[in-house]
Amino acid sequence: MSSSIETSFVTQLQEHQNLIHKICRLYTNNEDAHKDLFQEITIQLWKAYPQFRGDAKFTTWAYRVALNTAITLYRKKTRTVDTIEFDSKLHRVNQEEYNYEEEEHIKLLYQAVQQLNDIEKALVFMYLEDKDYNEIAETLGISEVNARVKMNRIKGKLKKILNP
Repeated sequence: MSSSIETSFVTQLQEHQNLIHKICRLYTNNEDAHKDLFQEITIQLWKAYPQFRGDAKFTTWAYRVALNTAITLYRKKTRTVDTIEFDSKLHRVNQEEYNYEEEEHIKLLYQAVQQLNDIEKALVFMYLEDKDYNEIAETLGISEVNARVKMNRIKGKLKKILNP
């Protein structure tokens, strides 16, 4: 690949790595698993980047790749994946440390979201990221109406979990 593609990828990754951290937080329960999933998502984004045409925003595309990677990896429950070499020192990617000291109500929300299925988790995540239903639907491959209906049902589930 050309160095301009590599530079573009590294810039985009650096700029939007917090969304990947948030997805990792949803699908993992400890720091090691978080780091493993972050690395796997980064690898999958890198592998898919040459096919990124820019039809959608980078973040929409990255959400789709990251969520699909997280869901696939944790459904299979395997940690053995083919990886490719990516030298972060060469590209000067400075990984920001993710702050695990969240306020107590955020922890409770994450615990409640952990009880949802994989698709529900993805929908809640995008909703909390202030994505509109059109973008949620496009990313998850469902209709906008279906996204709205699912979100309303999820809100009810979360209320029951948080207020038993």
